[in-house]
Amino acid sequence: MLNYSVDAVEVLSEPIKERFEIAKSIIVEAGGLAMEYFGKLSTLTVKTKGLHDLVSEADVNTEKFIRESLNKRFPADAFFGEESGPCAFETNQGVWVVDPIDGTQPFLLGIPNWCISIAYVEANQLQFGLIYAPSLNELFAGGIGIKATLNGLPIHPSKDTDLRAGLVSIGFSPRTSQAFLFASLKKLFEAKGMYVRNGSGALSLAYVACGRFLGHIEPHMHSWDCLGGLAIIEAAGGKTNQFEVSKAIPKGTQVVATAPKLYDQLHKVFDESLAASE
Repeated sequence: MLNYSVDAVEVLSEPIKERFEIAKSIIVEAGGLAMEYFGKLSTLTVKTKGLHDLVSEADVNTEKFIRESLNKRFPADAFFGEESGPCAFETNQGVWVVDPIDGTQPFLLGIPNWCISIAYVEANQLQFGLIYAPSLNELFAGGIGIKATLNGLPIHPSKDTDLRAGLVSIGFSPRTSQAFLFASLKKLFEAKGMYVRNGSGALSLAYVACGRFLGHIEPHMHSWDCLGGLAIIEAAGGKTNQFEVSKAIPKGTQVVATAPKLYDQLHKVFDESLAASE
């Protein structure tokens, strides 16, 4: 049973607080639905959207549940989901950015490295994020005026000052240049660091927020993969690269997200690796 702490919510406007509380309930319900599919993987219908990009009925139906649940409570808000695709929204309109199952490949292989990610954006500000890993029963949350928590307990990024102290997540997809991957690995190894890739960018960002990973870098992440995690990292006291949220929603963004004392070191690895891949 998840432990929700009343203290997790600081001073918030009532509309944002209401959305946070409702979204928290919806993401856990959606997790229950996704877990039903996770328990019967051999029966799922799976389609290929592109190279290493799969979608199953679990993704589609979980997103449908989230979209319909949010629309019932907040019909004036826009919805941008991985499976639903782009949506039109006004500058000051609230926008829900959702990945129903981030880590579809691990999901389909029966590996627990997958999660549901929900972010809420309003007035071009990333208000809050929620990441729920149902198979691990872990709910990460945080945002503006919302303390970063894991199952209701406070979380913080690593306090380490050296890349040798832990693991750095490097995101890779068909959109990523192999030259970037090889260069970033080389730079990280030269710094005596070690990398990890768990198959879910959103979950990797949550692990940065709670100190399990030192950081996560990726040349391009879709908004549904990263906005929820970035909101939680910032609420936890971590550091992320700057980007314009309204542009990131449809187009995605580069991501450098780290423990605060490691940001400069890891951003240097990212910049030098990006330059080497151009």
